[in-house]
Amino acid sequence: MVNGQFDITGEKVGMNILSYQSIPAVLKENAIKYSTKTAISYKKRGVFLSLTYEEFYERVLKLARGLRKFGMKPGDKVAIFSENRLGWAISDFGIQSGGGITVPIYATNTGKQAAYIINHCGAKIVFCSTKGQYEKLLEVKDELPGVELVVAYERFMGDLSFPVYTQYQLSEAGTPLSKKDKSLIEDQIEKITQNDILTIIYTSGTTGKPKGVLLTQKNVMINADYGATQLGIPQDEMTTLSFLPLSHVLERTGGYYVTLLGGNHIAFAENVAAVMENMVEIRPTSVVSVPRLFEKIYSRVYENVHQMPQLRRKLFHRAVEVGRDYVNRKYVKNEPLGWLNFQYKFYDRLIFKKIRDRFGGKLRFFVCGGAPLDKTINEFMWIIGIPVFTGYGLTETSPAVTISSVGEVRFDSVGKVLRDTEVQLAADGELLVKGPQLMKGYYKNEKATAEAIEDGWFKTGDIARIDDEGFVYIIDRKKELIVTAGGKNIAPQPIENELKLDKYISQAIVFGDCKPYLTALLTPNIERIINLAREKKISYIDIDELVNNRKIKELYAERIDSLNQNFPSYKTIKYFAIVPREFSIEGGELTPTLKMKRKVIYEKYKGIVDELYEAKGNGIIAQQNKN
Repeated sequence: MVNGQFDITGEKVGMNILSYQSIPAVLKENAIKYSTKTAISYKKRGVFLSLTYEEFYERVLKLARGLRKFGMKPGDKVAIFSENRLGWAISDFGIQSGGGITVPIYATNTGKQAAYIINHCGAKIVFCSTKGQYEKLLEVKDELPGVELVVAYERFMGDLSFPVYTQYQLSEAGTPLSKKDKSLIEDQIEKITQNDILTIIYTSGTTGKPKGVLLTQKNVMINADYGATQLGIPQDEMTTLSFLPLSHVLERTGGYYVTLLGGNHIAFAENVAAVMENMVEIRPTSVVSVPRLFEKIYSRVYENVHQMPQLRRKLFHRAVEVGRDYVNRKYVKNEPLGWLNFQYKFYDRLIFKKIRDRFGGKLRFFVCGGAPLDKTINEFMWIIGIPVFTGYGLTETSPAVTISSVGEVRFDSVGKVLRDTEVQLAADGELLVKGPQLMKGYYKNEKATAEAIEDGWFKTGDIARIDDEGFVYIIDRKKELIVTAGGKNIAPQPIENELKLDKYISQAIVFGDCKPYLTALLTPNIERIINLAREKKISYIDIDELVNNRKIKELYAERIDSLNQNFPSYKTIKYFAIVPREFSIEGGELTPTLKMKRKVIYEKYKGIVDELYEAKGNGIIAQQNKN
C-alpha cells in the first residue's frame, strides 16, 4: 500500500526457519548472523535500553547454565508469572535452551489461579517479575509444595519464605561463560527436535478448569513461518512493539517469535496504557493487537474530529469517503484507480499522514486477532494508511489458522487458511480445522483431547462461513450464540460491534438467551457525554449520576432505536442499561487480551439484567423497536 511514505509490495517472503530443529537453534544462528543488530528494547527508569542478538544470546546461555546447575533437566516444566519484559524473553529462551518446557501464567492471574497451573504442570521453578507477583505466590505457599525455587526479575526485601534468587544471581551474570559451559548448553540445543514440547499454555478456564495446551517446536515454527509468508510483507528491518501478554499465544507467536526468529527488533511496551506514547518513542513498523485497540483508535479520531470547526469536519469526512472508495477498488476489487489515485494522495498528505505520525510515523501494518474486527473499523484503518491484517486462530492451533494478506483483502473476513491447513464446516456451522499447527493435545487430559479432536479435525467452537473464494468469516462463538425463547438463533458480536460504532458508546454486551427479547449493557464514551452535559447544561455530581440523568437516557434510547431500524425485530434491543464504568481486566470483566467475559459480566450485573426482563427497565429508559 502506498500511503505517502511506505510501499507494501505483496512480495511473498518466508522466514526460512524450518530447516532448523528448534527455536533456540534459530536464535543461536541469529546470534552469529545478526550479532551487532538490536534484538530487544525495554524501558528502564524512563529510558529505552537495548540488547544486540549477541548480547541477548549470551544472557540466554548464562540463564540456561544457572538452570542446569540448579538441577533443571530436559523435559522439566518451568513457569513464568510475569508481564512482558526483558526477563520474560531471557527466561523463555533460557528454559528452552536447557531442554525445559515454558509454562506461561498471565501476570493478572491471582495466586490461586497461578497455583493451579504450577501444580498441574508440576513446575519446580517459577519465574516472577515483581514483589507484587511474588506476594501472590506467598499467599498460596501452602498450596505449592512442589516449588523449590522462585526466580525474581527484581530484587526485593520482605518475607522470603520461598527460596528466592534474582535472575541475575541464578545466571551468575558477572561470571563469563566458559567454553565448557557454552558447549554443554549448545549440545543440549542440538538435541532438541521439532517434535519436542516447546510450551504448555493454559486456556482461560472460563468454561471450567484451565486446560494445558501442548504445543511443539514444530507447531509454533510452522505457524510463524507460514503466517509471515502468507502475510506477504517483507520481514526485513522490522521493529515490532509488543504489548499483548506473552502468556497469550497470539503475541508470542505472531509478534515475539516472528520478530526474533526473523532477525528483527522487538520492543516491549511499558504497559497497555503507555502503548501510544511508546509508539512515538520506538517508531515501530508493526504491532500485533486485538480489536479493542482499533475501537479506541477509531473512537479517539472521531472524538477529535467532533471538536473541529465545521469546515475541517466536512474536509475529513470527504477524505474518508474518497479513501473508502480508494481502498475498496484497489485492495478488494482490484480495479483501476485513475483520478481517484490523485484524490487519495491529496487527502493522504493533508489529513491521513498527520494521523499516522501519532503512531510514530513508520508503522507499516497491524496484525489483529483474538476476536473478529468490525468491518467499518478495519476499513477505516486501511483508509488512513495503516493496514490491519486480520487473522483467526486459537491457543490449540499455535494460533493462526487463517490470515489476510496484501493481495487478498476482505474487510469483514479473517482471511484465507494457511498453507497445509484444511478447514470445513460441521452441520451446525462450527469451523473444523486440520493442519500442522494443531496441538499435540491437552496435558494430562486425554478425555478433553478426544472430545476436541475427532478423526484429526479440531472442533474450534466458533461458528463460521466460507465464501466461494475461500475467505473465512467468523460469526461468533458457538457457546455464545443466543437462542431466544422464540427459538431464534442470534450471534451477539455483530450487534455489539454495531453498538460500539456509536459515538456515545464505548462497550456493549447483549443478552437474551432463553428470553423473549434482547437487552444490552452499555458503557458510555465518557468524554462525549461530559461534553454533551456541558452543552445541555446538565448538572451532576459524578458519572454515576450523569448516566442516570433522564436526558442522557433519552439520548441513548434514540441512538439504539435508530440502530434497531437496521435489524429484523427479533434482533433488536428492546431494553438497555448504562454502566458508568468501562469493563476492565482489573474489574475481572475482560481477559488479558481484552475480550469480554460474558459469564462474569452477567454475574456482576445480574440484578440490572434481570430487572430489564422482570420489570422491563423499571424506570431505566429503554425504547421499544417501532417495527
